Amino acid sequence: MSLNSADLEKKIRDARLRPTRQRLALAELLYAHGNRHVTAERLHSEVMETGVSVSLATIYNNLHQFTSAGLLREVVVDSSRSYFDTNVTPHHHFFHEQTGALEDIPKGALSVQNIPSLPEGTEISSVDVIVRVTTPRR
Repeated sequence: MSLNSADLEKKIRDARLRPTRQRLALAELLYAHGNRHVTAERLHSEVMETGVSVSLATIYNNLHQFTSAGLLREVVVDSSRSYFDTNVTPHHHFFHEQTGALEDIPKGALSVQNIPSLPEGTEISSVDVIVRVTTPRR
């Protein structure tokens, strides 16, 4: 689903964030062409290509603000790599080790069973599965 500028501004306002020029530019790149997975570094490159001057730190800050506001979901692949997912519904991922691409696993295609007893006083908030895939060498 692609969103126009007015829809993007409303989405940001509805999340109780101020629709600054930088946030609108980021939202355009994130949401204008449907769901996607993006790293902060990749988004920074895309923003710079549009002619909007913004630091990588600002990109990170806004991505984390969008995540806290429920507009994005952070997917931590390993300690050095996080992706930001515009699809915030519960779902799992394939991680392509050779290319670094993150891909949604279709809803209902994977089930998680036999979860051990939870520590007392806790409840499950979510279960995130990342299936790492590689292309075998021939």
